[in-house]
Amino acid sequence: MSERMRERQKTRRLFEDAARKTLARPERLTVTEWAEKYRVLDETSAIPGKFNISITPYMREIMDSFNDPYIQEINFCKPTQVGGTTAAENAIGWIVHQNPSPTMIVYPSDDLAKDISNDRIKPMFRKSEELKKRFYENASKEMNLRFKGCTVYLRGAGSPGKLASKAIKYLFFDEIDKMGGASKKEASPYNLAKERTKTFKWGKKIYTCSTPTLKTNYVWILHEAAEEQRHYVVPCPHCGEYIELKWKQVIFDKDPDEKMSNEERSQTAIYICQECGCAIENKEKPNMLIKGKWIPVKKTSKGKSKSVSFWLNALYSIFVSWEDMALEFLKTKDDPEEQQNFVNSWLAEPWEDTRLKTTEDLVMERQTNIPEFVVPSWAKLLTMGVDVQETSLYYVIRAFGDFTTSQKVTCGQVLSFSDIERLGAGEFKTEDGQKMTINLALIDSGYQADDTYDFCIDNSDWALPCKGSSNPMRDRYKISKVDKINSKAYGMQLVLVSGDQYKNSIAARMQRPNGSGSWMVHAGCNTEYAKQVTAEHKISIRNANGTKQTKWVLKNSHADNHYLDCEVYAMAAAEIMGVRSLHLQSQEAPQETKIKEERYAPEENWIQQQDDWIGG
Repeated sequence: MSERMRERQKTRRLFEDAARKTLARPERLTVTEWAEKYRVLDETSAIPGKFNISITPYMREIMDSFNDPYIQEINFCKPTQVGGTTAAENAIGWIVHQNPSPTMIVYPSDDLAKDISNDRIKPMFRKSEELKKRFYENASKEMNLRFKGCTVYLRGAGSPGKLASKAIKYLFFDEIDKMGGASKKEASPYNLAKERTKTFKWGKKIYTCSTPTLKTNYVWILHEAAEEQRHYVVPCPHCGEYIELKWKQVIFDKDPDEKMSNEERSQTAIYICQECGCAIENKEKPNMLIKGKWIPVKKTSKGKSKSVSFWLNALYSIFVSWEDMALEFLKTKDDPEEQQNFVNSWLAEPWEDTRLKTTEDLVMERQTNIPEFVVPSWAKLLTMGVDVQETSLYYVIRAFGDFTTSQKVTCGQVLSFSDIERLGAGEFKTEDGQKMTINLALIDSGYQADDTYDFCIDNSDWALPCKGSSNPMRDRYKISKVDKINSKAYGMQLVLVSGDQYKNSIAARMQRPNGSGSWMVHAGCNTEYAKQVTAEHKISIRNANGTKQTKWVLKNSHADNHYLDCEVYAMAAAEIMGVRSLHLQSQEAPQETKIKEERYAPEENWIQQQDDWIGG
């Protein structure tokens, strides 16, 4: 064959190859199919090498939600180390290869975003040949990764300007519960970033993923708000029934005599099927997971759901045995902070319990047989707490006696300060017909400060402005002064109140049976009051600097706590009026007084000595 013919054949083959590639049907893969074909896990993974969905089969449906044209919001509420981050990375690789579009990944901080960019995202694109040839690494920066047809932006939640500057089709939030919330000047990082997807009304996808912390944080709110909630169920190897793996079904030796170590007790752990009662061994779990499926446990949409939330716990991880779960529980059960980590990171549940737990039922148990508006005969003080809101004012009037014994006389919501003045200047009758008036009212000055100051000036004989302290206080209250130079209240006394300390007292006294030293309510107490006064619970939180502190927070972000604030101010007013020394004015014999004083010691001493009561 002549040289000329060979050149013609070579040219023909090149043309045919080019035409074949041009006219070939584009490869269409789901995220899972793409990951199994192209994703290569590096050494930071528990099992490096080609991605294999059989290791985490429950991730298939989560990842393939990106291919469902109806689903726009995907939430994954999870324990640690079950593949939530890997799923997001797989979806990002699929986007770059299959559907190049503007994409943003939001992390709790810029520093974390940079670390993950260098340690996980860039290595992922280098490991896969299909991604590597689309990655313009030299033109990329740590926070802006450029690819053929699209850019992937990495952002920290603390940079609101950067979150609000790009139109985005695919939006990812990794460990969203570690991000901050809204501030007075800016919306929450979640809402700011979500606004960027408006341009892509129908094709957008928002993926949120995190270990839960509190019920009031992002991932659990998104979980409960989703149109559809799904749980993963697996077939029992004995009866074949599909079951949800639950912590309460893990049984281990209780060891009442405490002769066994935690390690020895955990070795006895076994999972008992809730359907047939048979013991399931760890070695049976992988096959169960492969045959598992997601089922809807709650659905509010009539048709196909636009927002779907997936939830599972650490029992589903092949890297966690029944023994591991039992040992972690035994190691943490006596330490509230460690127990919170077990609940969040292993059970994937929000932390909400406390040993000093207040409930609506507990408030209703504190009812006496004394009707509303009647002051108990043992009362020596009447105080009022007022919480000022934008459109109304809430108030509580409470009677106090020896040993800080107290009972609510009445409460309510009014429209104006004139209503508060009428109550404050009015008279109340005791059981035996004696007349009493308000000794002191503390009125919140946080909302309508000038109106509150004016009111307290006009009623200075029984009212003082107060303000909750934003910083920790050594004492429960502190008398300060109004420092607004242009206000006619300048120099007036202002009471700074440590809300958390008073909530400790209220919660502790609420536990006591009705009687001396107890915190009580009148007969016929309404349920709205009971709901508001128990709207918070005390939990352990981690500060930005890594330290931990206990703090009272709302159980539900939408709950009202106005009456609880009123009770805090009413108790602070009683302390200013000397409620702690009332028993010293008693006509009882000194010996009897001493016995009672020892019996009803201030509850905060108990709290300080028992600071580990926060927990399950």
